[in-house]
Amino acid sequence: MNLATVSANGQITIPIEIRRSLNLKAGDKVLFLRKQSGEIVLSNSAERIIEKLQEAVADAGFTEDDILAEVMKVRYGDK
Repeated sequence: MNLATVSANGQITIPIEIRRSLNLKAGDKVLFLRKQSGEIVLSNSAERIIEKLQEAVADAGFTEDDILAEVMKVRYGDK
């Protein structure tokens, strides 16, 4: 069990074990999600966004090669 105390400003320090498990680094943003049950879940917002993006890309039928080709176009221009 990990416990954090809320400061007068509403701030908390996330315990090191939780930061490690969420792969959180200084400056990262965290996302608080409320489940239907009322439970609050904390997640690494960057990882959550990447997961959602991967789902959307897969649902659209893009392959990793398609995405890599688009990234290369943006980086190096349409050659």
